[in-house]
Amino acid sequence: MALISLKSLGVTMSAPLFSKLDLTIGAGDRLGIVAANGRGNSTLLKCLAGELDATTGDITLSRDLRVGHVEQSVPDALRDRSFHQVVADALPPEQLDSELWRVDVVLDSLDVPEEMRTRPMRALSGGWQRLALIARVWVTDPDVLLLDEPTNHLDLAKISQLETWLNALPREVPVIVASHDRAFLDATTNRTLFLRPEESPVFALPYSRAKQALDEVDAATARRFERDMKVAQQLRRQAGKLNNIGVNSGSDLLTVKTRQLKERAEKLEDAAVPAHRERSAGAIRLANRGTHAKVLITLDDAAVETPDGTLLFRTGKRHICQGDRIVLLGRNGVGKSRFISMIRTAIVEPGTVENVKVTPSTVLGHSDQALSGISGDDTPLAMVSRRFEVAEQRARSLLAGAGVAIEMQEKRIGALSGGQKARLMMLALRLANPNFYLLDEPTNHLDIEGQEALEDELLKHQASCLLASHDRSFIRAIGNRFWLVEKRRLTEIDGPEAFFRSVAETER
Repeated sequence: MALISLKSLGVTMSAPLFSKLDLTIGAGDRLGIVAANGRGNSTLLKCLAGELDATTGDITLSRDLRVGHVEQSVPDALRDRSFHQVVADALPPEQLDSELWRVDVVLDSLDVPEEMRTRPMRALSGGWQRLALIARVWVTDPDVLLLDEPTNHLDLAKISQLETWLNALPREVPVIVASHDRAFLDATTNRTLFLRPEESPVFALPYSRAKQALDEVDAATARRFERDMKVAQQLRRQAGKLNNIGVNSGSDLLTVKTRQLKERAEKLEDAAVPAHRERSAGAIRLANRGTHAKVLITLDDAAVETPDGTLLFRTGKRHICQGDRIVLLGRNGVGKSRFISMIRTAIVEPGTVENVKVTPSTVLGHSDQALSGISGDDTPLAMVSRRFEVAEQRARSLLAGAGVAIEMQEKRIGALSGGQKARLMMLALRLANPNFYLLDEPTNHLDIEGQEALEDELLKHQASCLLASHDRSFIRAIGNRFWLVEKRRLTEIDGPEAFFRSVAETER
């Protein structure tokens, strides 16, 4: 039985985000929504939640259906409320006294520690804030759950915990997830909707298998279009020849035949459907200036410490060599970001970090989780022009190619979307022309197209890099060496799968 039905649904902003969308959602559905940055994922969820009216078409909900919508960001009004209060506030006032126990049940189901429940939202990490928003919606006992980028800011342990929690929900409650996390979609969904401006295909498959099916459909459509265009061209050539003969001979029969051939060609051309071409949200291109040095960085049992000097772990004797793509693995809080920051300091300020030796020819390309390398008060145009000494027209062209439209180029960087900021950071990395990349959560805010483009660029340029990421698909695609931080030591392991399994088993 359909709980939600969409009929010819469409939304147009400055351009169509999606159109003619027909879809039914019923009990047991775990639907993943996939689209490029800014192409309608959040918009569709808002339409389903009744928070936004579609431009065309209809949405029909079954009687008294309660829809729970978990948005991406924490409303400012909740930032001073405690974790527990944020969840309790979602209950109707008349139920607060008698139903408050439900808050603890939900927080227990999400394994929220007691000490975390009294902390204000502003003092929580992005991952805990995400879980608070999910708990806030789930406590209202919705019939349908909508999740907008639920893995943003979550570490691997919390992602695994969220997967386990979602998969344990009652099957009669449909879950609709808009996400760019490929492994998460594979673990939690059984249907996939690819949101497109013209026609949005849906497959009864999780993401990776659905993407293969979509690629086959697109390839078949492209072949059919090419074939139909070729036949139409042949018909027009035949019509042209018959027309010449008919004019010279005065044959009415040939004139009729000519018209029929032209009509057949026009029908074929009108009916032919070209293969879908995704409008890029902005190109991601990297560079690698190269170096003759084989070893870029030598670690001689360096100590990674907190700002107050507390030891997090020691590195042992390690080398980072040209061509290495090292993935740093470890649970949250073990010091991965501190290690990356230490390596950055050692490169930028040679000789200042004890037991870390950097080859002088090493040129750094660095991006942290907060994208602090691009100032929120600067403008994209000013940043690119000044930092990289690029003429204005060239800077405008580079920015447009990276997905920062002309109208956004002289606005504050802080006003850009997360996807635009991420692509601007990738442009800054490219213009720095490094030979060593230091990347902390580089796929944050990138859509799947952007993640795959970043993977392709790092592999194509044989870039040397050290990175930390919670994106399992990205880790699997990129890494050729894996360092695990555990029990205050850094050890090299053969691959990431055992670590992924250990995290998942701990969270069960």
